Amino acid sequence: MQQEKALAILKSGKNVFLTGSAGTGKTHVLNEYIKYLRARKVPVAVTASTGIAATHMNGMTIHSWAGIGVKEHLTQGNLVTMKTKKYLKKNLEKAQVLIIDEISMLHKNQLNLVDRVLRFFKENQEPFGGIQVVLSGDFFQLPPIGKYGEKSRDKFSFMSEAWVNANLNVCYLTEQYRQSDSKLNTILNEIRSGKVSQHNLKILEKATKNTLKNKEVPTKLFTHNVDVDKINIEYLAELEGRTRTFKATFKGNKKLIDSLKNSVLASENLQLKIGAKVMFVKNNTEKAFVNGTIGKITGFNEEGQPKVKIANGRIITVAKEDWSIQDDHNKVLASFSQFPLRLAWAITIHKCQGMTLDEAEIDLSKTFELGQGYVALSRLKKIENLLLKGFNEMALKVDPLAFKADIRFQELSEQIDKKYSINDLLKLAPAFIRKCGGTTNIKDIRKNSNKIKEKKTSQKSTYELTLSYLQQKKSITQIAEERGLTTNTINTHIIKILENFPNEDLSFYKPKKSILKKVKSVYDLQPKNKPVSSKVIFDALNSEVSYENIKLCIAFLK
Repeated sequence: MQQEKALAILKSGKNVFLTGSAGTGKTHVLNEYIKYLRARKVPVAVTASTGIAATHMNGMTIHSWAGIGVKEHLTQGNLVTMKTKKYLKKNLEKAQVLIIDEISMLHKNQLNLVDRVLRFFKENQEPFGGIQVVLSGDFFQLPPIGKYGEKSRDKFSFMSEAWVNANLNVCYLTEQYRQSDSKLNTILNEIRSGKVSQHNLKILEKATKNTLKNKEVPTKLFTHNVDVDKINIEYLAELEGRTRTFKATFKGNKKLIDSLKNSVLASENLQLKIGAKVMFVKNNTEKAFVNGTIGKITGFNEEGQPKVKIANGRIITVAKEDWSIQDDHNKVLASFSQFPLRLAWAITIHKCQGMTLDEAEIDLSKTFELGQGYVALSRLKKIENLLLKGFNEMALKVDPLAFKADIRFQELSEQIDKKYSINDLLKLAPAFIRKCGGTTNIKDIRKNSNKIKEKKTSQKSTYELTLSYLQQKKSITQIAEERGLTTNTINTHIIKILENFPNEDLSFYKPKKSILKKVKSVYDLQPKNKPVSSKVIFDALNSEVSYENIKLCIAFLK
């Protein structure tokens, strides 16, 4: 099924299981649907089975949202007590759509508990209290944690009563957006099919002798934490120079902060040195890095921010980012602020789920869990970017029950794909929005969309806001007026922007050659290890060049 059809099915209000192999865009479809609902003022609960997955979507764990925590059973008394808690009552009674991402890692008992809690709070005995439920994930990924000796049928959420009763429409996405290499894609599909051919086994064996193109040490993926910690500590200790420690800051509800601490990939106490290999652990389209981009610390600016050189040679000055848990009105309930980096000589396969890696050295020789091999290999785009340090028999195996279920999911998805046309589905969408208490008024929708965009924009740094104006080629005076700042401040921003975004074409603002030449004659004489003083240049040029022009010249001379 294509993404467009899946999105139309979601908009029609039907309960959905959104699935597909790694890299088919499940998270993209969810984010588009969330944006659609919020623009129409429909209360949507964005949750995931794990903290790591939840932070990818600015949501919270389903355990926290539904108030079930680590409970395996709920009595009637438990439910009555839960209803006295204001934050639970508010969340559960208002929600009209529930999204649970990474459903493969949610135990079937927990999905049953979520169903029971919603029916109780909504005072409605329909599945999940009558609201739309959207489950997303891939059962070939890592499985739920269960009790010792528990079999797959006792753990997988698709074996729960709640799953069956929800009458889910299966949307199996088929277009591949991550793997650009047909060899790797074929291997991944064969792992999913339960049988890897001799031909592809030889390709994997050949990958144990691959020579990776990057000069940098590739990221190493291990199955066990002990191997990861050992490698990162050893490599950091080998580097000369001072270790800098950056502590994360927190705001909001203490319990939710604890949840963020356990789930955010950035370190609470981040230790860095010049030369350290790091990985970005957040997406930032403005600065062109994603969760999984690898680089090396080249230094720190005057404000102590790390500078990271990535594979294409670009140097990014890294600002702190926020990870947050929000309610359905985008109000931040808890936040974790830290540089979006972690040491990246090595990471665990569990931690890499959801990432895209440029290159990796993967050791699957100690694989102990079905799905680990598939998760690790699917992080890459090409087989040539893989150095495989070994693999055992389990590394290429998937859970037999997940395999059988996946075949059935594909069949059900094909039936649904044929059954509905996009036009017919979209005709149902307005009625669903009205049922949820949302708006179908075009003006209101546009207004709400703009508010959401403005809120996202307000979370940008002051430099990024200035950049958005510069990209429109507005005059510096006009930008200063619209932003309520001085022209001198905007010129200072341009210096920072050209440091942080060296590929941005801001030549429109470059001073005349004659002015640049004058400023350069004094600029080149200044000490290289100290910030350049505009006043020194102003005085040396006998006030012939204005401070504004001096700042602009410095921006283009740096």
